[in-house]
Amino acid sequence: MDLGTRGFGGVRPRKEPEGSSDTEGVTILKPMTRGRMASIAGAILLAGAVFAWNAVRQEREFRRLIAVGDAALTRNQTYEAIEAFSGALALKRDSMLAHLKRGDSYRRRGELTAALRDLREAAALDPTATRALELLGDVNVAMGRYERATEVYRRYLAIDDRAPHILYKLAVAYYRGGQISQAVEPIRKSIALDPGIAEAHYLLALCLKAQKHVPEAMGSLARALELNPALGVAREELAALDLAQGKTREGIEQLEALAALEPSRPERLINVGLAYARVGRTDAAVATLGRAAERYPQADVVYEALGRVWLASAEAHADAFALSKAIQALEAAAARPNASSDTLTLYGRALILSGRIQTAERVLQQATTVWPIEPTAFFHLADAAERRGHVAAAHDALASYIALADDEAKEQLGDRLAALSARKH
Repeated sequence: MDLGTRGFGGVRPRKEPEGSSDTEGVTILKPMTRGRMASIAGAILLAGAVFAWNAVRQEREFRRLIAVGDAALTRNQTYEAIEAFSGALALKRDSMLAHLKRGDSYRRRGELTAALRDLREAAALDPTATRALELLGDVNVAMGRYERATEVYRRYLAIDDRAPHILYKLAVAYYRGGQISQAVEPIRKSIALDPGIAEAHYLLALCLKAQKHVPEAMGSLARALELNPALGVAREELAALDLAQGKTREGIEQLEALAALEPSRPERLINVGLAYARVGRTDAAVATLGRAAERYPQADVVYEALGRVWLASAEAHADAFALSKAIQALEAAAARPNASSDTLTLYGRALILSGRIQTAERVLQQATTVWPIEPTAFFHLADAAERRGHVAAAHDALASYIALADDEAKEQLGDRLAALSARKH
């Protein structure tokens, strides 16, 4: 037997694959060639370079879209800004900056729900982003969510408690939410940090007035006007407090200054005339309202005010001339298609006083159909209807007035209503 050919027992020896050995049953691979290693390294470097290039290109495009959005906002093109910032967010969904800017754009457009969503996301992505917190609070205020607004502004102040404009906004949110006492501390802190904000002094005055601290409130209003003489709301509030305190001259001076500051608003000059009328200076009231009629010939409110003053004088002094002037002024205002219930009621009263009961009844019936209804229209309609023998109509009108009146009026008119009810049946 050929042992050299067949091996032991006649079995041909097994040929081992290249690069391996059966030593202890372990397979040994051949070492990788240098060329193959270089190829793999090159591929890795190429992939890294491509990835880095894509990242750079994406970052460059992101920044370009942010710049486009910013430029659109400077032109007040909010829709274009939203499109640009949305494109930026498509590249970086977790960008606080893009959410912040798009939320601000929505806010400027008045799309508050969308603004709220983006600004919440921005604040969640970076809880220390004070601008996101400020705008989020502003949007909550605009939506009437005052409690949420105060929470957000307090989060801002936890980061920076020396921001006077945020303290002011916090106080506004408290005030509008009916939490007057809570508003006082932040508004005082705001003024302490920056005493030059006129609106802050005005807000403090409103809080003090609500707390019955009238002298201090008047002082805050005076300070607000020193800082900004054109702050109309502060001047109007100070005029009202002056008149309520019996400081007639000072109050009227404030109203006249306000009329001079806002010449496009007829109600400012009307308020001066009505203030003169309230203190019995009818001539000055009529002269002032006459100037208003010349300056604003198309303003119905001027003729209504002029008629009101003349009618009050006619009722107080049984003055036929004043009554004729009242009817002249009110007739023109009542003839307008958009005449208010108040105007029609005044005209009806003047007609009753002049003895034109039939016309008065018709005008007062019209006054009870125009919204918002002047409650006294029902009272005077009852008077006119009763004089004309329309008992049922008088009863119904008086009942409607009593339903809207206070307890004292109900008690005073109860007997009259009962008498009309008896006559009605």
